[in-house]
Amino acid sequence: MTQRVELATVMDRLAVDEVVTEYAVAVDDGDWEAYRGLFTPEGRADYRSAGGIEGDARQVAAWLEENLRLFSMRQHLIVNRRVAFGTLDQDTGDTARVRADYVNPMRFAADGTESAAPDFVCGGRYSFGLLRTYDGWRLSEVVVQEKWRRLPEPAKAGVTD
Repeated sequence: MTQRVELATVMDRLAVDEVVTEYAVAVDDGDWEAYRGLFTPEGRADYRSAGGIEGDARQVAAWLEENLRLFSMRQHLIVNRRVAFGTLDQDTGDTARVRADYVNPMRFAADGTESAAPDFVCGGRYSFGLLRTYDGWRLSEVVVQEKWRRLPEPAKAGVTD
């Protein structure tokens, strides 16, 4: 590999990583316009394993906007990112796949407490498909594979300290 090719690969890797980070920030901040802007026109997302829907970016953004109102605080921690570049139309590097693990603590909006500690936490693995476009790297696919979740402990009736 030449230094020029190695540099281009590093730059693509940084750009792909930035898209994954912007994805998490858009969901956590509820910036649905930014969320939709991260996808190709045909881009799709699949949240079915987490109790959600599968559809195009506009459909999924609308679903997320409605359902994530339940949470006053959201924070994606996306780690262990593994990036692989692919070939499209004989041009190496025009597609990318990212597999990454996540932990997502959230706080219910109307739980009546002042605590900032999360009371709902889930974790799993994302599979991101990306495509190089004239506007830069964009998501062609996001698949969520939720592996676990922890819900709030139910209040014990009649128990006092």
